[in-house]
Amino acid sequence: MAWLLLVVAAGLELIWATALERSDGFTRPWPALLGVSAAALSLVLLTFALRSLPMGTAYAVWVGLGAVGVAVAGIIALGESAAPARLACLALIVLGVVGLRLLDG
Repeated sequence: MAWLLLVVAAGLELIWATALERSDGFTRPWPALLGVSAAALSLVLLTFALRSLPMGTAYAVWVGLGAVGVAVAGIIALGESAAPARLACLALIVLGVVGLRLLDG
């Protein structure tokens, strides 16, 4: 269950980062509210996952999956670079997360 909470928390990073970008520096209230709410919920879910998972593992997975999600969203929705080297680096982050999952069970 802790790993599921952690993956959902990381997925919320995609939502809050995108919403805060759309808030235009907190000048648009609805995206800003969504972004802050998603960030708070993400942090709460991380906290619950930390009840069962080692802190270093949980934080690395949370940040890693969140970063990959935001980067992929940027590629798909914003036309950011999908250069092979960039994709390879993102794949390495995912491999690191899988490795942590396998090692920490």
